[in-house]
Amino acid sequence: MSGYRKCTRFAHWWLIYDILPSNMKKEGKNMDNLILTGWGWKEYAVSAAVTLRALSGQADVMGMSKRRLPEFLELEGRGWKHIYLIGLSLGGDEERLAAALKSLRGTKVTWVSALPMSDEQERLIAPLLDVRKVDGELFNGSLVKAVGSVFGVDVADVLPYAVEGGKVPKSVPQYHELICAAMYAYRNYREEEPYAQAIRYLANGVREEAWSDKARKLVAHYRRYGNRELIGNSQQMKNLRERINFVAANPDARVLILGESGTGKETVALQIHNRSSRRTDPFYAFNCASVAPQLLESCFFGHEKGSFTGADKQKIGLFELANGGTLFLDEIGELPLAAQGVLLRVLEEGRFMRVGGTEEIETDVRLITATNRNLPALVREGKFREDLFMRLNVVPIRIPPLRERPEDIGTIADNWWFNHFRKHLSDEQKAALEAYSYPGNVRELLNILERAIVFKEDDFAKLVAEHQELSGEMPRPDDNIPDDLDEAVRRHVRRVFEKYARNASKAATALNITRTTLRKWLQENSHS
Repeated sequence: MSGYRKCTRFAHWWLIYDILPSNMKKEGKNMDNLILTGWGWKEYAVSAAVTLRALSGQADVMGMSKRRLPEFLELEGRGWKHIYLIGLSLGGDEERLAAALKSLRGTKVTWVSALPMSDEQERLIAPLLDVRKVDGELFNGSLVKAVGSVFGVDVADVLPYAVEGGKVPKSVPQYHELICAAMYAYRNYREEEPYAQAIRYLANGVREEAWSDKARKLVAHYRRYGNRELIGNSQQMKNLRERINFVAANPDARVLILGESGTGKETVALQIHNRSSRRTDPFYAFNCASVAPQLLESCFFGHEKGSFTGADKQKIGLFELANGGTLFLDEIGELPLAAQGVLLRVLEEGRFMRVGGTEEIETDVRLITATNRNLPALVREGKFREDLFMRLNVVPIRIPPLRERPEDIGTIADNWWFNHFRKHLSDEQKAALEAYSYPGNVRELLNILERAIVFKEDDFAKLVAEHQELSGEMPRPDDNIPDDLDEAVRRHVRRVFEKYARNASKAATALNITRTTLRKWLQENSHS
């Protein structure tokens, strides 16, 4: 079918594990030993696997951060005979960590690391630990070798798995992807158990063909979606994640994602799907501007053999393929009026017929749509059906552009760079990137980073300056301010409201209007 973007059915993984209860005393488990290791580097996971192997598998394993460590030891540390801190930094709340360690009466805590201790850590924390410090730089195999030396374990067979970034040998099995997939699951879905499972597989040499179905689905999911994450610590991004969680908990509510090009609308749709009860069913994405208008009905609902010229076999449409799961329709504002009527009917009735068919087919699909267009304006212009807009705009989610959260620019760039090269950008490089407003948003930012790789350029200020010069004629989003004064005011009020985390008092103060006036403009906006 000409112009049709082929979608491949993919049943999403979801790992459902019990979080260990507060006392972590599960029947049948050896509770003598606990291994706590870091996140973010495969060398942590490999070192934990070496430790587990030295203990003959008789230990529990958890990923841990320096921020969480003191609280974890306070709440969960008692009762273990031996806790092993493998590669963990001690640079969090040092006084609280020292107090937590003092409270672990009868528990031996061994710290193995290639990281240096500060003078304060030497004074406060070192006397409370069995310190196995080794010299050498972290993340070049030093930690793995140190753990092997401490426990008398040969690490030659697992050392290659600690290789980072593009240096991974093609001859090495897929433990690399399994570990990365487990860390991805934690970052995006707060699933902790896959990391422990990956470490156990590595420690025991479990071959890929013997992995569980859940582990294989985890890797398949990572392969497909590992490059789609919501990165940023700004208040706007925290609010967005919170809104996604609320929406995901209601698996039938329709969602309209609003955002400029390059902000990550499909990523938000994926996050909603993967956090919802529909996560084990398919997710399909379709760009409404990607096919000729006369083919849209067949794309949505499929067709029977012989229903039109060229229909030489039966074809299943998106609403049938995505049954039980989620259908994401991007650029919904580009949908022709005729196709809008067809879409409205299936939303109203929950059933449809294939083109050329005679039997109705029921469908249970959560519909998520997205646009960078002003749909209320299109409704007023007669280019978008008001009844369809009302059915789609049940739960609106706005993705803030980069210029509204400049503090995230360095974080996004550094995360991308780290994932590719396992090293961080300098403060100067991040500052240079943050000096630009990115009308093309995240996509434009990543383009500059890829350009740096192509030209082997580490002077990011030069790159950004050249980019601005070359793209100087590009229209900026703020150049598209509507001529209608009321619409311009409504849009500005909504933007300020979102900027201040939907706090009416702060937004009204910033706008120098009363909260009543603020609500008036917001209500008018929602009923436009």
